[in-house]
Amino acid sequence: MKNLKDILYKVSINQVFGDTNIAIKSLVFDSRKVEENDVFIAQKGVSVDGHLFIDKAISLGAIVIICEDFPADKKERITYIQVADANEALAIMSSNFYDNPSANIQLVGVTGTNGKTTVASLLYQLFKKAGYKVGLLSTVKVLVDEVEFKATHTTPDSVTINSYLDQMIDAGVEFCFMEVSSHGIHQKRTAGLTFSGGIFTNLSHDHLDYHETFVEYRDVKKLFFDALPKSAFALTNIDDKNGDFMLQNTKAKKVTYALKTLADFKSKVLEKQLSGTLISVDNTEVWTKLIGVFNIYNLTAIIATAELLGLEKLEVLTIISELESVSGRFQYIISEDGITAIVDYAHTPDALKNVLETINDIRTGNEKLYTVVGCGGDRDKTKRPKMAHIASQLSNQAIFTSDNPRTENPQTILDEMEAGVSPENYKKTITVLDRKQAIKTACKFSETGDIILIAGKGHENYQEIDGIRTHFDDLEEIEKCFNQLKKK
Repeated sequence: MKNLKDILYKVSINQVFGDTNIAIKSLVFDSRKVEENDVFIAQKGVSVDGHLFIDKAISLGAIVIICEDFPADKKERITYIQVADANEALAIMSSNFYDNPSANIQLVGVTGTNGKTTVASLLYQLFKKAGYKVGLLSTVKVLVDEVEFKATHTTPDSVTINSYLDQMIDAGVEFCFMEVSSHGIHQKRTAGLTFSGGIFTNLSHDHLDYHETFVEYRDVKKLFFDALPKSAFALTNIDDKNGDFMLQNTKAKKVTYALKTLADFKSKVLEKQLSGTLISVDNTEVWTKLIGVFNIYNLTAIIATAELLGLEKLEVLTIISELESVSGRFQYIISEDGITAIVDYAHTPDALKNVLETINDIRTGNEKLYTVVGCGGDRDKTKRPKMAHIASQLSNQAIFTSDNPRTENPQTILDEMEAGVSPENYKKTITVLDRKQAIKTACKFSETGDIILIAGKGHENYQEIDGIRTHFDDLEEIEKCFNQLKKK
C-alpha cells in the first residue's frame, strides 16, 4: 500500500475533493481491472473516454478518481482529483508509485521511424556481452536481464513501464534500452521517467493515420528530446534531414553520428556481402554480420551510445563483430537448392526501399528478386500505393498480399496498393490474397540463386483478420516451403 499524497508529487492538480492522506493499493486506468482501494485514472482516449466509467470503477472498489473533469455527482468517502492532463498524471504517479526506478538505472530511449528495435536490441546484446545486467523494452520482447516477457506495445503504458523498471532494479540491472514510439510520446507514457540518453535514428512516412500530418509526427518525436535533462545525452543521425531539428531545444549534451556528413561518430562501408558488411569506424576496420547501409547507421548509433555510457572503444568494436541480427530484421535462410529468403519487418515505404536497395546492391543481377508484401488494415492508407510502387520498381516480381487486414476488406487494401504501380511495372506484379499462398507462389517461381523478400510482418507470429488473431509466422511459412522443395 502507498500513501496517495506521496504518489501525487509533481502532478499538476487543479482541484481536490476529499482526503489525500489515504493508503491506496494500485493505479488502474482500465475500469474492468479495478479492485478494492485502487486509484482509477480516467483518461480521454482516442476512441473511449475513461470518464464514462468512473461510476463503474467506484462500484468495483476504487477509492480515488483522477480525472480532467469532475463528475456531476461526487460520492461521499471517494477522493476526486482534477488534473490538467490525465495521461501525464498517470505517468508521474506511476513513477512515484514505484519509487522512481528510472532515476536508479541508466535508461536510454530510442526513437525514429525505422531502426528502433534493432538499436535497442543490439545495445542489449552488446552490454550483456560486456558483462552487465541489462534491461530491454522493445516491440519484440521485454527483458529483465535474462527473464523474458511478451511485448504488447512498442512503448507500454506508464504503469507497465515503471513496473518493469522496478523489477530491473530488484534484479540489479544497470542499463535499460527502450523503444520510444510517437504514440508513447504523444500519450505522455514516458513523462516522469529520467532518461540518461536519447537516440534519434531517422524520420520517414509512418503513423499518419494517428498524427494526420508529417509535421505533427515530426514535432511529437522532437518532444522526447525537448524533455531530456541536462545530465543526459541526445544522439542524432545528422545525415537525416530532421536530425538537427530534433536537438534544437534540448538541454541534453548534443552528439551526432553519420555515414556521409562530418559527425562526432562516423562510419564508412568498405565491403558488402550477403553474409555481412566490412565497415570502418574511426579508421578501424570491423566486420559485422548485419547487412545494409541502414544497419550500419544503426551500428554507428550503437557504438556511439556504448562509448557515451562509458564502455571502451576497443571493447565495443570487438563485441560489434559478434552481434546477431534481431528477429524479423533482415533475417534470412537459404534452401538446399540455393534460394535465399529474407524476412523483414519493413512496413513503411522508406524501410521497404532500404531493404530492397540493400538486396539489389549485393546481388549479381543474374538472379531474380521476388517481393511478397502487403499493408496493414485500419492504418495509414496513404502509404499503400507508395509501397506497391517501390516493390514493383525494385523487384523482378512483386506479389501483393494480405498483411494484417484487421477490420478492413483485404481486397480493398490490395486495390489501393495496386493504384501505385506504374504502367511499365504492371507485368511485374500479381495479387495473391492469402499470405500463405503468396509465400508458396514466390517459392514456386524461384530457382537456384533467386532471392525472396517477405516484408511487413517480420517478428510477428500472428495475422489479424476481422479483428481475430490467428498464428502466422512468415519465417515458419517459408521454411515449410523450402522443406517441400527438399522432398521433391
